[in-house]
Amino acid sequence: MTKKKPLILVTNDDGITAPGIRTLIEVMKELGDVVVVAPDSPQSGMGHAITISDTLFCEQVTIKENYKHKEYSCSGTPADCVKIATQEILHRKPDLCVSGINHGSNSSINVIYSGTMSAAVEAGVEGIPAIGFSLLDYSLNADFEPARKYVKAITKNVIKNGLPKGVVLNVNIPKLKASEIKGMKVCRQANAQWEEEFDKRTNPQGREYYWLTGKFVNKDKGEDTDEWALEKGYVSVVPVQFDLTAHHFLDDLNNWELND
Repeated sequence: MTKKKPLILVTNDDGITAPGIRTLIEVMKELGDVVVVAPDSPQSGMGHAITISDTLFCEQVTIKENYKHKEYSCSGTPADCVKIATQEILHRKPDLCVSGINHGSNSSINVIYSGTMSAAVEAGVEGIPAIGFSLLDYSLNADFEPARKYVKAITKNVIKNGLPKGVVLNVNIPKLKASEIKGMKVCRQANAQWEEEFDKRTNPQGREYYWLTGKFVNKDKGEDTDEWALEKGYVSVVPVQFDLTAHHFLDDLNNWELND
């Protein structure tokens, strides 16, 4: 009796034609039956935004003529793509959702703003094992070949072992040649953040406008973080939970005189 292939939902935040998702699709086709539902245009930095005040459009498209799997282009956010895929397009819950491969880092605090990771988190909310993949290269000409080995290995392990309820994986891959990547490290999220500024300007009509600028500052000196691993040439693998409750503070908060 032939074992049924896993159904894999593929999405991203860079848009359905981005090189990163094309690489991810090719790897996933080796592991299961693929359905792609991705934004029709770049949605980077959208976080977990969903569309509630506008219409959503989702249509089947052909990106490559020789592709046998189905692909759908959605006018919404990455989280919208997962929602519409599971509720309107797929005939059963997917066995896995993979998001990416993102052009640029989603390590540390970037996970909060990431559309790539929000798609994975949305899948996790819906009870689907999920992984977000990112390559530390923002170029549209980024070389995703070194990432293939690690994307496949991590995905195979998730298919085999599953993930705990409420947990998704955030995987970041350094911008290195395949021979230079030292392996993978299971990490925690580094305590790092963006120190931001607004560049204030005036347009030819005299109206003021702003460009968000800033620099990334890593305040965490730990050798068990995603930033440390990436700097040392490792692929970082961080388990992420979408329960934002600060459980360690519950007892202290209960001792406050809140009802007085």
